[in-house]
Amino acid sequence: MESFRQAVLSYYPVSEDSLSAFESILRPKFIPKHSFYLHQGDIPRTIAFIERGLFSYFYTAENGDAVIKKFFPEHYFISSTAAMLSGTPSLFSIYALEGTQVFEYESAAFRQLMNQHTDIAHFQIRYLEKNWVIDKEERELTLKYKPAKEHYLEFIDQYPSLQNRLKQHEIASYLGITPTQLSRIKKELKPQHM
Repeated sequence: MESFRQAVLSYYPVSEDSLSAFESILRPKFIPKHSFYLHQGDIPRTIAFIERGLFSYFYTAENGDAVIKKFFPEHYFISSTAAMLSGTPSLFSIYALEGTQVFEYESAAFRQLMNQHTDIAHFQIRYLEKNWVIDKEERELTLKYKPAKEHYLEFIDQYPSLQNRLKQHEIASYLGITPTQLSRIKKELKPQHM
């Protein structure tokens, strides 16, 4: 639970009383490797804090291609946020790339908690601002205007521990390039990083 507390407090100074109330709605859950936490088209009703493991958050196009929007490693909160807030089917799937241990909580219980504890509401606002406004805007600009090589270097900088935990096609999907293009970029960078 210590990592959960630290993650919450990294967004807002939530009181001990509020943290205890928050912890009371958590339940542990294990998602086996290569299993879905959420399928595209489902209406999400829960949020999970990742204690250990790794998820990909992706969209499956009509032609069957998976387009990875984000990776969620340890100490992140995950849900299909827009779908949960609107009560509509998710456009994205959440898939365990490793066996993943989470603390899960119901969205409805969390909403009640926010009404009772304003510091938890402030935590949620800060979390949404950071992860779904600021980071999302930066990523959209990066994908649209920066060269793939620069985007790959930013990926390494943002997720230093993930490069060895992911397959090349997963990284390529996240970057919006082909695995062959990624191989070329890595080959080009190799002499610089020796």
